[in-house]
Amino acid sequence: MRFQYRYYGESSVGNGAASTDMRFVPDTLRAPTHFVAEINKHIPFREAISALHDVVVADQRYQPKDKTAYKEWVAQNEQMMLAQYQARASTLKEQLQPLHSELKALQSRKSHLMKPFYEAQTKYYDYLYQTNRELWIALDPVITVHPDRVFFECFSRDESSYASLSCSHNVFDRIGDFACGTTNIDYSESLYDEFQKIRDYKRTRLSIDPGGFQVKTADDPEFIEEKIDVPDTWVRGFLQVSSAMNMVARRLDLHPMDVHNFCLQLRRKKERAGPRSIRFVLSPGQPVRAVFEPWNDEVVCRRSIYQGNVAEEIRVWGRRRLLLLERLIPVAQSFTVHLMGSGLPSFWIANMPDMQLTLGLSGWTANDWSHAGQFDLLAPRGEIDNDSKEKVFAALGKRWFATAAQLADDTGLDSKMVERALTLYTQAGRVVYDLVQGVYRLRELARDPLPLDTLRFASPQEEEAQKLVTLRAMSEHAVEAVADGSIRISAQAKHGEHKYHVMLRLDADERIVDGACQCNHFTFNRMHKGPCAHMLALRMAQAAQQAA
Repeated sequence: MRFQYRYYGESSVGNGAASTDMRFVPDTLRAPTHFVAEINKHIPFREAISALHDVVVADQRYQPKDKTAYKEWVAQNEQMMLAQYQARASTLKEQLQPLHSELKALQSRKSHLMKPFYEAQTKYYDYLYQTNRELWIALDPVITVHPDRVFFECFSRDESSYASLSCSHNVFDRIGDFACGTTNIDYSESLYDEFQKIRDYKRTRLSIDPGGFQVKTADDPEFIEEKIDVPDTWVRGFLQVSSAMNMVARRLDLHPMDVHNFCLQLRRKKERAGPRSIRFVLSPGQPVRAVFEPWNDEVVCRRSIYQGNVAEEIRVWGRRRLLLLERLIPVAQSFTVHLMGSGLPSFWIANMPDMQLTLGLSGWTANDWSHAGQFDLLAPRGEIDNDSKEKVFAALGKRWFATAAQLADDTGLDSKMVERALTLYTQAGRVVYDLVQGVYRLRELARDPLPLDTLRFASPQEEEAQKLVTLRAMSEHAVEAVADGSIRISAQAKHGEHKYHVMLRLDADERIVDGACQCNHFTFNRMHKGPCAHMLALRMAQAAQQAA
């Protein structure tokens, strides 16, 4: 997917003895978005924007070993080793003859066994060579200005970590005229070093510069145009994060020293074998306990009492990404954690004075947000006409941010219809759910509407489910009410020559909270990679019958 940006100049930070001026250059091809003010919470903002940078450059994928030093040593000692060999050449040739034959046979066998690995390795290095530079630019932060807040969003380079820095207008003094909207900003690595020079005693000015929007001619040499091919996984990952934020999760409130103890544990020990998880032991009214595997070291969070109603254990992986929060510990007042379940994503919110940084982690590092689980498929589904959708979007456009209940009052529509519309706009990248404030916010991820035809099927399971529905492969489904207010739906799916019994349980908000199937996808993955094709087909068939 190709994105085109046009910046008027380059972002810069000017540091003097008495002031720091941060000038971010927005994309002039998008609707005018600008904001100019002075920052009054210097140190928390410096640490938060630096942590955001740490997320942008984070890449915890496996990196091959660097053999440069070894090759230099070989080059330096090659002549000496060659002289030693020549002195004993005749004797060694006789000894080498049988070894050469054996080695040739072993190399042939090794080549056959390692062929799939070498092919995958070649594809990996080709991918890095072709896309690494463009990915660095594509993952620049997206900035949104709203009447009450300014927030930055970004993805890590390995696409397994998402971060959003949300700043209330209370963080700023002398706010001038500003234009609400969403834009991309020119952001380079050199800015990071300048951010470190922000001090309490220096006036700090933040400027999302409106200058480029006032230039009438596009031939001005100051304009910098960039055309970047962004992987579909980056766009789909953003959409998955927005959908996951609105899912049901267990909430924990942690003291900053508890997060410090987590990071200390990760700094002190390096695991050499699995499991590499944190196992949260949650008991109502008791301190949160975190067990670090495989050592089974327990960290008791005595300042943090679990307020939930059910005792349970939840395991999360990819825990070393928590070190991205390390520099926020001194300036954070508390941390709020949302755990979606074992092996599922989690959200860690650092609460600072009038600022929050939300770190969204996929289920584990190698499973990026694009493949972390099809959370848009778990969200409530249902038909809604275009007029109602546009009415909801227009109402949100007037407020910029609102709850579903407020939009239902504004439009006169049923609250479930409003939620369906918001879900569709969230999946289209035009609306984002604010996990901190609990509201929906207008946020256009791209200048032009996203090509949802190419992004429609985020997984082979969803595409297969659509085929099953089209072929009417689902039997009549039975619906059973459960005491807790949820409903259980069951049916039989015919897939080729096989028949599978399928079950889904939807909560009162029509979200999938549990399911079961007899197919291989569910047997091997359970719900960790989202529902299987037969569950999705059952969900689609049930939604279609409801609409009818």
